[in-house]
Amino acid sequence: MLQKASHLFITIFVILFVFIAQKSFADEKQTSIISLTGTGNISIAPDMAAISFGVVKEAKTARAALDENNKAMASILKAMEDNGIDKKDLQTSGFNIQPKYFYPKRKSNGEQPAPEITGYRVANNITIRIREIEKAGEILDLSVTLGINSGGNIQFTNSDTTAVLKEARIKAVEDALEKAQTLAQAAGVELGNIISISENTSRPRPVGIAQARSLSVQEDAAVPIASGENNYSVTVQMSWEISQ
Repeated sequence: MLQKASHLFITIFVILFVFIAQKSFADEKQTSIISLTGTGNISIAPDMAAISFGVVKEAKTARAALDENNKAMASILKAMEDNGIDKKDLQTSGFNIQPKYFYPKRKSNGEQPAPEITGYRVANNITIRIREIEKAGEILDLSVTLGINSGGNIQFTNSDTTAVLKEARIKAVEDALEKAQTLAQAAGVELGNIISISENTSRPRPVGIAQARSLSVQEDAAVPIASGENNYSVTVQMSWEISQ
């Protein structure tokens, strides 16, 4: 009797398990989704600039090259502070000392003489954040006058992007929703619950500038700077259930 009851219990359990599995599979099979990408773009004028450049000095000894570099960089830092640049907006972004080598020609017997050190090169790079963007050209001109002779990038940014990114997000979601509604209407179905939302934000990239040493700067004339606009872009990926 006990054995029969046990067999009956196992049979009922198997039937229930198969029924639940089939129902779950059927429910999953019936679930259809629609996935779309929406984009929101907002362009605004920048209110801050960051300029990266440096001083390069060469001399017979590392000590002499470093002393010359230190002197030029100290003058630049002082001038920046005298022109309203806060210390927190002056940041060393790179420092390097390298020997300069002379490579003698290979001898007639095939022997290659060892390279000879002929001097040293010291490079000190700095990034300056300019919060009064109209001063960017003036600051660049002053820096070249004081000894800047290598350049990198200038980046026009915005000090606070909270509001602009919020607006871009709203536009991106509205764009995705409009596309989804159009497709659903064309297919004769309705949008159901939102399944997922993900976001990707694109920020302005640095704009390359010519090396400072190659700039032709007239005396008492600021370097012409065009800041243009920054475009902030937000892309969202959204998925909805489809109601048949």
